[in-house]
Amino acid sequence: MSDRAPGRTFMATYIVRRILIVIPTLFAVSILSFAFVRLIPGDPATVMLGERARPADVEKFKEQMGLNQPLYVQYIRYMEQVLQGNLGTSIVTRVPVIDQLAYRLPATIEAIFFALLIGILVGVVTGIVAALNRNTLIDTIANLIALTGVSIPIFWLALIMIYFFAVNLKIVPPGGRIAADITVDRITGFYLIDTLLMGRLDYFGSAIRHMILPAVVLSTTVMPQIMRLTRASMLEVLRADYIRTARAKGLRQGSVIFKHTLRNALLPVITVIGLQIGSLLGGAILTENAFSWTGMGSWFYGAISARDYPVLQTAIMFNAIIFVVMTMLVDISYAFIDPRIRYK
Repeated sequence: MSDRAPGRTFMATYIVRRILIVIPTLFAVSILSFAFVRLIPGDPATVMLGERARPADVEKFKEQMGLNQPLYVQYIRYMEQVLQGNLGTSIVTRVPVIDQLAYRLPATIEAIFFALLIGILVGVVTGIVAALNRNTLIDTIANLIALTGVSIPIFWLALIMIYFFAVNLKIVPPGGRIAADITVDRITGFYLIDTLLMGRLDYFGSAIRHMILPAVVLSTTVMPQIMRLTRASMLEVLRADYIRTARAKGLRQGSVIFKHTLRNALLPVITVIGLQIGSLLGGAILTENAFSWTGMGSWFYGAISARDYPVLQTAIMFNAIIFVVMTMLVDISYAFIDPRIRYK
């Protein structure tokens, strides 16, 4: 107990310190996002009322939305609302932003979860196979797949996948979260969960079929990096002395690969997986628009076009929070994966 208690104390202290660092980081992000959003050409009044709107109507609109006040006053009012749990009201829809966030967030989480799952499974397995077959045809094919995944723009890949698998082969639907003639009772907002809670396996099957293409396309934003890093880490560990010793002792190949090699090669891979959450959120903007997916990505894209400041600020802050939290979780996970690592 005497050995574990200090370790737990160090871990708790480290977590508290990281949380204290997060607060000023998010505060700085809020200032920058607030400023950059207002640097976008155009203004919401012109977008909403049209270019031919009378100046008096434009000024009245700005006054109603508080856009005619100095920026520092707008920022102070914005932070006061945020600290009270109020993210503001959408300029376009006049609906509270927090309600829109609650409605759209489950769709994005579903897409990102399955995209990350596919990216991890395919990337790690392909990286292991490529490392074990270095400089062979299998290794060349795996590297070619990874290079192709990095090089192809995600919006172009989405259109190609829709044309090939949905339009020509008609294997999967071209877009949407579920069939148009199906109404899902909104319980959690996650269609895969809500359809099961309704006891409708046919609805669940429709949601799965609609999930396939968006998840596969979105997974290409993380799969190549995971595959290449897994391969490089595996090759580095396979050259270590303790791996040669394990083989000399007559250990089975599976034990050497999964128990000794893969576990020690996981640290950089986990780092990439955690940091790639940001890439998934960015890729979701294009993917959701291509597949008519009613998540945060399409919401964010529409807010950019409409200069919807409250929505844009919420989307940027949400992405920043996810990125910071994932980075902290990755750091903490190191000590659990590799006992040799201790935070002091």
